[in-house]
Amino acid sequence: MDVTFYGAVREVTGSMHLLTTGTDRILLDCGMFQGRRRESNEKNLTLPFDPQTISNLVLSHAHIDHSGRIPLLVKNNFHGHIVCTRVTADAAEYLLLDSGHIQESDAEYLNYKTVRSFLSQLKTGRKRELADIKSLLKKDRYRLNAEIINDMIQKYRLDGVTPLYTTQDAEQSLGFFDGYPYRHQINIGKDVTCKFYEAGHILGSAFSLIKAKENGKFLTLCYTGDIGRFEKPILRDPCLNFEEQDRDIDLMIMESTYGNRVHEPSEDLKGRLKEIILDTLGRGGCVLIPAFAYGRTQELVYILHELYDSGEVPRIPIYVDSPLAIKLTKVFGDHPEVYDNETHETFLKKGKNPFSFGQIHFISSVEESMTLMQEEKPHIVIASSGMCEAGRILHHLRYKIHNPKNTILIVGYMAENTLGRRILEQGMAYEASGRSGSPPLLKFLDKVYPLRAKVAKIGGFSAHGDKNEMLRFLKTSNLNIKKIALVHGEEEQSLSFAEFLKNEGLAASVPQPGETIHVG
Repeated sequence: MDVTFYGAVREVTGSMHLLTTGTDRILLDCGMFQGRRRESNEKNLTLPFDPQTISNLVLSHAHIDHSGRIPLLVKNNFHGHIVCTRVTADAAEYLLLDSGHIQESDAEYLNYKTVRSFLSQLKTGRKRELADIKSLLKKDRYRLNAEIINDMIQKYRLDGVTPLYTTQDAEQSLGFFDGYPYRHQINIGKDVTCKFYEAGHILGSAFSLIKAKENGKFLTLCYTGDIGRFEKPILRDPCLNFEEQDRDIDLMIMESTYGNRVHEPSEDLKGRLKEIILDTLGRGGCVLIPAFAYGRTQELVYILHELYDSGEVPRIPIYVDSPLAIKLTKVFGDHPEVYDNETHETFLKKGKNPFSFGQIHFISSVEESMTLMQEEKPHIVIASSGMCEAGRILHHLRYKIHNPKNTILIVGYMAENTLGRRILEQGMAYEASGRSGSPPLLKFLDKVYPLRAKVAKIGGFSAHGDKNEMLRFLKTSNLNIKKIALVHGEEEQSLSFAEFLKNEGLAASVPQPGETIHVG
C-alpha cells in the first residue's frame, strides 16, 4: 500500500492524497488551493492523475479546502463514489453549489474588468463615455451582462477568464455522494474498507480509518482530516476511544495547522468576545467578523446567544450576512443527533434553538446587504468568506475598514497570501505600535483603503486543535501508531510539530509535495 501526497503538503490548502493498493486507487479529499489568485488557479486547474483511474474518494469533511475540486474531478470523468458522513454530504451540497457560483461570478467580474478597460482605452476618458461603458456591460446596479461581455471578449480576442467549474458542474457532482453514519464499515475497494469516527473539527468531520488487505495481512491507515478542539460548544470532542479492530495504525496522515502554537483556552472565548463587544460599543462602533459559513458562524451565533441570554452585553442587532451560512445553519438544525451533551442541556432541553433568537437577523438579498453595509448604528456583522478572499465580507470592509470606531475581529485561521492574513498581521502590528503614524494601506476590490478600524483576534475560536490538543489526541486515544506523516500545515508549522512529536517518542515526518510513502 502506497500513499502519495499531492495537496496541503507543507502548506494548508488544497488537501489531497492518493492511496494505492494492488487493485484500487482511493483519493483522500479533493480540496481547493486558496491564496494568490494566479498561483491558486494554476494549481487548481491541474489534477496530477487521470480521474478515470480513481476507484473512490473518501471525504473527511465539507470545507472547500478539502472538497472544492470535486466538481472538477467529476467533470473530468471520475466515476466512483464519494464516501463521507451523512452530515458532510448534506453540507457539501450547499458548499459546492456556492463554490460553483463563486467560480462563475469571479470569472464574470474579471472579464467585465478586462472589457471595461479595453473599451475605456478606445475612448477619450470622459466621464460620460465611461458611464456609457458601464451601462453597456451591466444589466442593472448589481448584475453584469455576461452575454455582452463574452461577445466582446470573442470579438476583440481579449484574454478572458474561464471558471474552474460551473454551478451545473457542482450540481452534477452531488449525485456521486454517499453519506454514512459514524462507526459504520464501508467497502471502498477490493478488500478495502473505511470507517468514520468523530474528528470534532466541524459538524460531520471525521477521522477515516481505512483497512486494506495485502499479501494476506491487513494494513490500517488513519487519515485525520482536520482535528478539532476539546471542550468546545456544539460538537463532540475528537474521538479517543476507537473500536478494538481499528486501534493498530500502520500510518497516520495527520494535520499540523497549529503545529507550534497554543490557543487561548476555550473557556475564555465568551469572556474575550464580551470584552471586544463592550470595547467597540464604548467607541460607538460596529463589530465586523469574517467567518467561515460552516462551523465558525454557527459557533459565534451559539456563544452570542449565551451572552444575550445572560444579559452580559447590550442586545444590539446581529446580522449573519451570508446566504450560504443561512443554508448551512439549517444543516446544523437538521442534525441534533451529533451535538454534544452541553448543547442539549443548555438549549434543546429548554426548547430553544441554539441558532435562533430575537436579535439575530439572517440577510439573504443583495439589496438588504447593501443597505446594511451603510448602516452606522452599532451592530455586529458575521459575513464570509472567512479569509476575506471573496464574498460579502469584502464589501462590509469597504465601508467599515477606514473608521477607528469599528472593530475587525479575526476568529479563525488566515492562510498565507490572503487578505485576511494581511489585515491580521498589519492590523496587529499597528495596534502594537500604539496606532502611531499612518495606518496600513490594504488593496482589495481594485482600491486602496486605510486600515483605521481596530483589529482584534480571538485564537480560541479556531476549529483546529493546537499542538497540545493534537498531542493529547495521540497520547490519550487508544490507538497504537507506528508512524505519522504530517500534512495540512505551513512548512514551519509541520516541521516544528514533527520535531515536537519526535521528542515525545513518536515517529513523525513531513513529506514533500508529490512524495510517496510505502506502508507495510
